Amino acid sequence: MQFQIPRPQIPDCAWQRPIGLGWEKPYTVRYASNLDDGPWHGMPLGGLGAGCIGRSHRGDFNLWHLDGGEHIFQSLPACQFSIFEQPDGEDAQAYALCTEPPEDGTLSRWQWYPQGKGTYHALYPRSWFKYEGVFQSEIICEQFSPLWGGNYQESSYPVGIFEWTVHNPTDKPITLSIMLSWQNMVGWFTNTLKKPQVTVRDDGSPEYEYRPKWKDSTGCYNQWIKDFFRVGCLFNRVRLYDDVQEGDGQLAIASITNPALEAYYMGRWNPEGDGGEIWDYFAHNGTLPDQENETAAEPGEQIASAFTVRFTVRPGRTKKIPFILAWDFPVTEFAQGVNYFRRHSDFFARTGKNAWTVVRTALKHGDVWKEKVEHWQNSILKQEDLPDWLKMALFNELYLLTDGGTLWTAAKETDPVGQFGILECMDYRWYESLDVRLYGSFATLMLFPRLDKAVLEAFARAIPTSNDTPRIIGYNQAQAIRKAKGATPHDLGAPNEHPWQQTNYTSYQDCNQWKDLPSDFVLQVYRDYLLTGATDTDFLWECWGAIPVTLAYLKGFDLDGDGIPENSGAPDQTFDDWQLRGMSTYCGGLWIAALEAAIAIGKILKDHPAPRPELEPENYPACIENVIQTYQDWLHQARSVYEKTLWNGEYFNLDTESGSDVVMADQLCGQFYTQLLGLPDVIDREKAKITLRKIYDSCFLKFHNGKFGLANGVRPDGSPENPDDTHQLEVWTGINFGLAAYMILMGMQEEAMKVTEAVVKQIYENGLQFRTPEAITAVGTFRASHYLRALGIWLIYGVLTDFKQELYSKNK
Repeated sequence: MQFQIPRPQIPDCAWQRPIGLGWEKPYTVRYASNLDDGPWHGMPLGGLGAGCIGRSHRGDFNLWHLDGGEHIFQSLPACQFSIFEQPDGEDAQAYALCTEPPEDGTLSRWQWYPQGKGTYHALYPRSWFKYEGVFQSEIICEQFSPLWGGNYQESSYPVGIFEWTVHNPTDKPITLSIMLSWQNMVGWFTNTLKKPQVTVRDDGSPEYEYRPKWKDSTGCYNQWIKDFFRVGCLFNRVRLYDDVQEGDGQLAIASITNPALEAYYMGRWNPEGDGGEIWDYFAHNGTLPDQENETAAEPGEQIASAFTVRFTVRPGRTKKIPFILAWDFPVTEFAQGVNYFRRHSDFFARTGKNAWTVVRTALKHGDVWKEKVEHWQNSILKQEDLPDWLKMALFNELYLLTDGGTLWTAAKETDPVGQFGILECMDYRWYESLDVRLYGSFATLMLFPRLDKAVLEAFARAIPTSNDTPRIIGYNQAQAIRKAKGATPHDLGAPNEHPWQQTNYTSYQDCNQWKDLPSDFVLQVYRDYLLTGATDTDFLWECWGAIPVTLAYLKGFDLDGDGIPENSGAPDQTFDDWQLRGMSTYCGGLWIAALEAAIAIGKILKDHPAPRPELEPENYPACIENVIQTYQDWLHQARSVYEKTLWNGEYFNLDTESGSDVVMADQLCGQFYTQLLGLPDVIDREKAKITLRKIYDSCFLKFHNGKFGLANGVRPDGSPENPDDTHQLEVWTGINFGLAAYMILMGMQEEAMKVTEAVVKQIYENGLQFRTPEAITAVGTFRASHYLRALGIWLIYGVLTDFKQELYSKNK
């Protein structure tokens, strides 16, 4: 009896939508200056820091994050799968598997797939196209990249795998052919403006122009490769120099051949013509003319290549055929001349000539990779106490790990797993905003903890530095220096400068004045130590030198000497359009929590000498004891005034000087962190529970009946303090996820799930999938897509499992 190939089992919880079905009224941006590509976003393919390529549920490839930190969203119709089918004795049919023909009239000879005939499913890093109602065969394409938690090698690979499964349910043999065509885009992905001018957008944020070499294909050439059982097209470009520069490299499309699979190819064709030169062959009998042509493209010319795999499926049988999309662009350039190799170059040569090596690796190991991805996902999918919508969102929100302009550099002695960074978002293009990652970094912490620690070590190195360059602050047009010595930077820099070396890129506010960043840093350091086994004292030592420096800097804002730094009246914390004055519940609570964390760190390090002598302060360990005593004195002061000054009997006041009665949703962030980390409470826990219920009532139930999620801040009756408020009346996805996690800690799991489900529905029912924004409004608009803080949904899972799952227990 012949072995029958199993068909893909698509998890029930995967997000799904009919192929090509749009939205009548998708959410649009709140401000015209914000990025709005429209709702046609699908799951990205590619590894962390390797660049990624997105394919929408229309079937088109349209997202091109192949230049580190830069965003291109544009469909390339020639980059396409197509299927030919002919049942024995019947007429043939052929379709390109996208539901939208090109708007410019190109490829007019092609037949495009009808809308709604089948379903797209996504559960990152896997997605599926299930084609129904057109072909007699049952056809499923599963797409994935080798990304799973705790994996620091394959998760960096620049590859997407397409596993086609074709089943014949009829009583006749069926001949099919799968064609993959691709446009040669080698050399496109680098900024032609080597010194782009930084300007200030109308919302006060800095930006610079990105002008890629889009469709500059001069010198590109295509090669047909037959390598034992592997076949495919390799895309190259003539190089005039030996050193690999940004944009240099290769791309490849490939599959397999054997006695039961016939391969045909067209080495060079015009993607800007009517497409007849390949379609007429393909639609006739599923073949191509087998023409090789390695002629390089002339200026202004576009070239593409294509190949097919043709086969016959007998009645009742199933065939499975892999296709590979691989690329190798090993260099990322920031400012002119500032070049880094990407992480995948640690495992492939640094020549930019390894796309076919990636193909070979994927064809050899793809089945094992898929098993590992499935095993990783199943540890969550099999948990029956978790609702399907939460399982779906947990995995699909991880899209940002590759999509978020992600950097992951090659390793070196001082950075043994490389340096890592995710943009705050595509509108605010700077890396690892520290306030945002207070919630948003939990996914990285739980799945790739060594990378999260590398980010915090980069902040520790930046804190003692200074940059006195003056610049204009977008919020109020005041002048301020870029980075004060001792201040915790807001971010680790931007793609047009030198990330990790030039920090504090944002200039919307003077982040040297922010009252939450030093506390955020200390809390995240202790969190990463504690939640990864409480053994990595080397990591604590790498960060310790910055902790007394930045806490002393923040204490300098305690102008009245009560032990708590005051807010200035300008927005000087993560809600950077929201003025807090005097002692504030939000920043004051974080300050007390950070002091407790710093004391805990100091006590650990007293008993564990530094791994390198230069990390130990003079007079160790007595000097650490002195620092601990100082923090205890500050704590005594702060605790004596914080709770009694701000508690109003129902919740904590916003601050001491504004007179506002707004219920701030995230007011208990500091208390949440102390409970999460087992530190002494900031406030009485019963008052925390009373406050949390007030937040749920005012900011959720009374804010449009909980349809959108928790608003950042409303009056006790759910009304706005000012109808024109900005941040207060927005629902911030990541803040909601953080608050839901705290509700679970406080025994309010039912309420937490209602909040989380409301936000998840807002994202996945309104065309925001795979571009989750920071903020959603009650009038169907959003702000800041592809946002880092939304990864905080993994905090919910961490709290539900007490951070004990094997899922993220490896490689701590």
